[in-house]
Amino acid sequence: MKRVALVLVVLVLGSVSFLSCGYSNSSYKPRSGLTTRVMASQSVSGPTSVPGLILIDGAIDTLANGGVSAGTSPTLMAISSDRKTVLAFDSAANNNSVEVVNAKTETANGSVQIGGPTSSMVVLTTGFAYAAVPTAVVNGSPTGGVVVMNLSVGGLAATISVPNAQTLVASPDGTKILVFSGDSNAVTVMSPLLVNTGNPVTVTVPGFDRPVYGVFSSDGSTAYIMNCGPECASGSASASVQTLNLSSLAVGPPLLVDGATIGWLSGSTLYVAGISPTNNSCAGQTTAAVTCGRLDIIDLGSMTVAASIVITDGYHNRIDMSGNGQLFIGSYGCTTIGNVNNPQGGEVRGCLSIFDTTKAGNASAIIPPDNGDVTGLQSFTSRDVEYVAEGGNLRVYDTAKDSLLLNSFISTGTISISGRIIDVKAIDFF
Repeated sequence: MKRVALVLVVLVLGSVSFLSCGYSNSSYKPRSGLTTRVMASQSVSGPTSVPGLILIDGAIDTLANGGVSAGTSPTLMAISSDRKTVLAFDSAANNNSVEVVNAKTETANGSVQIGGPTSSMVVLTTGFAYAAVPTAVVNGSPTGGVVVMNLSVGGLAATISVPNAQTLVASPDGTKILVFSGDSNAVTVMSPLLVNTGNPVTVTVPGFDRPVYGVFSSDGSTAYIMNCGPECASGSASASVQTLNLSSLAVGPPLLVDGATIGWLSGSTLYVAGISPTNNSCAGQTTAAVTCGRLDIIDLGSMTVAASIVITDGYHNRIDMSGNGQLFIGSYGCTTIGNVNNPQGGEVRGCLSIFDTTKAGNASAIIPPDNGDVTGLQSFTSRDVEYVAEGGNLRVYDTAKDSLLLNSFISTGTISISGRIIDVKAIDFF
């Protein structure tokens, strides 16, 4: 296995003044006064709004007073496991900054310039965060890397060379980060706690077929790697799932699936979504779409595919499970049919699929009548609802019915927001 060393020394820290992201008074109430808060990134202003992170009362699905400034075009968000720190990537032209927010106090803590766009970020409880920047400039190495941000004092701590780094997935304890690169048949295993210690920070593990995503077991000892295969690269053999032992770095044999770009682990069942270049018919669904994706259900005990479910097409890169077992799968670039804003009868179809995992033998998914790319998903622990950012709108789904929530607070199933919503995160545990 090829070992990749840290190739860029610590940079001069940014001049932005950062405040502590922590807090000690558990009874402290934020400025909004809410204890069931949701933040959503609003990237495009509307007639009565400005870009930023807006606040939503997650108990009644309505806009709350206040919000947090987060650059001029906040999009992708990330949140720490203790819910204290939120990051938002500002995608404005020539900006490429990560806005840092203290979630407890609902205040902006400054920003970090990361030198290029990112579509994947991880924030740990250690006070450091990480962004995959495929265009990062690393002296003496190919373009691409993982940018390390020091959230306690502000600025960059280091840039780790990982050519064409695209996606990051952190282990449950934060001691390992899987780095997936475009056009690569290897996975980079990064040890974030070793940055700036003088020890090797990354190990490159070969033996995959265009790996793009991974899911960790609950104890962090094993990762299940999604091989995109021919969906991402012509000439690849097949989409598959392989195990990666994080102690020995041993790679298991591939289990062939229809498509594999995103996955969700629930107990001993692994749900894997993607689209096959060959097995992509929409058989079993009444739709005008001629191409559909697949959700393959894997029994990890026997390492076999137990079922294959027809879902929407597109590139699947969002997945989330509701508290009552409804699996939401989102994609972008899917087949759009009809117009949800101007219904004239007939089919309306977008990039969202919902599969009920609680029904034994369930062989079909629900395709809600909506349009657009799915860019954000958020479930809750004490409510049977799912927030879905689709086509710039923020929908609220009743997961007991798998349809839009309709009540006196939200009569249309959509939270009325004048701007365009890209991502959504629950701040409080509820």
